[in-house]
Amino acid sequence: MKIAIIRIRGQINISGEVEATLNRLRVKRKYACVVVEENKEIMGMILRVRDCIAYGKISEEMLEKLKKARGKKGKDFFRLHPPRGGIKSKFHFPKGVLGDNGDKINDLIGRML
Repeated sequence: MKIAIIRIRGQINISGEVEATLNRLRVKRKYACVVVEENKEIMGMILRVRDCIAYGKISEEMLEKLKKARGKKGKDFFRLHPPRGGIKSKFHFPKGVLGDNGDKINDLIGRML
């Protein structure tokens, strides 16, 4: 199962430990997205930084659309636009976008292409 991770919060007022974890996940900038395979280590890192990211299970159709629109030579790293229609970046899902979005991550990515 593939998981899409999108960094929502910027670099201001982030602790060093959380920043190091975000760097290990390869989401160094705001609105950077990475698609990774789900495993125990990745889920542990995601739980540590869930106040700074949105994540969820990405569908195969959305992954293909993302690679076609924003992909570069096979790496699963993407720079996205801010979402059309805006987001509530201070609240967790379902009031905002932070944390586990489940299948709704596909809608968010579609607004950010």
